[in-house]
Amino acid sequence: MKKAIIVILWIIGTILLWLANLLYTTISLLFAFPKIYLLNAFYTVLAFGIIYIIFRVIIEEAVVKQIKETKTKYSFKKIVSILYILAFLVVLTTIWIEQPQTLFVAYGVVAAGIAIALQDLFKSLAGGIIIYVNRLYTVGDRIEIQKIVGDVIDIHILYTTILEIQGWVDGDQPTGRLAIIPNSYVLSSTIYNFTKDHSFIWDEIMIPITYDSDWKEAYDTIMTAVRELTKHLAEKAEKEIEQLEEIYYIEKRIVEPNIFLKLTDNWISFNIRYVTEAKKRRSLRHKLSQKILEEIQKNERIKIASATIDIVGFPK
Repeated sequence: MKKAIIVILWIIGTILLWLANLLYTTISLLFAFPKIYLLNAFYTVLAFGIIYIIFRVIIEEAVVKQIKETKTKYSFKKIVSILYILAFLVVLTTIWIEQPQTLFVAYGVVAAGIAIALQDLFKSLAGGIIIYVNRLYTVGDRIEIQKIVGDVIDIHILYTTILEIQGWVDGDQPTGRLAIIPNSYVLSSTIYNFTKDHSFIWDEIMIPITYDSDWKEAYDTIMTAVRELTKHLAEKAEKEIEQLEEIYYIEKRIVEPNIFLKLTDNWISFNIRYVTEAKKRRSLRHKLSQKILEEIQKNERIKIASATIDIVGFPK
């Protein structure tokens, strides 16, 4: 409804400007009135309407509505918005500036001064272009930049909005705080993308087992529990890694869960390594911890260790 009203107003405005220009041209020939820019205004309104219909009506209504995936639809609408603005700026320059080359040369020094004064702005603009072209990250990705970890919920041409996770929350869950990060950070900072081209990461849990426990039985019990909960994830991760090998040079990685033992002064450290979805790491860690604890409690020959102090003597 809103777009229909805008199109109707555009048609009326274009007709009125055309009639006003025709009338003024006729009168000015008779009375030599000074030149006014009614014709340029007519061309501007006409071009604006055409651009609006192409981008906002035809493309958005006919194309965007056919896209079912929310993430793809969002990215496409962002690109259309940028092209819409650029097209309008090009038309304005073409209509109102008779010799744009001369204007650019004349104001070259001023433009250089503005570029220096607004270098952070231009850096963010360049960063935004790099993000869109190289797809360093997209909406929905989980990233870490400048020690800020979170899920990307919006990518503007000048800044990126992230829904923060961790922070004061002990785990990979949102704090509710939004982080607005200038896109210039991508030019000089390391970007950690947890979900680019694949959705899995490796995680580890350490379980301390006492020396008087049956460590072999503990190994088999824990491994069985971990395999039971991560089997389907390992299969999906293996397929994604095979796809990564077509894009990057990656050596073969073991996605099956594994346990690495380490002897300490107090206990045998069982370091359990497994794959998990990047956005469900805390949830899977909870399930694994609960499952392992239940299995250990069923077996009297396995005991979880804790820091203890043995008193071997007392002073006189």
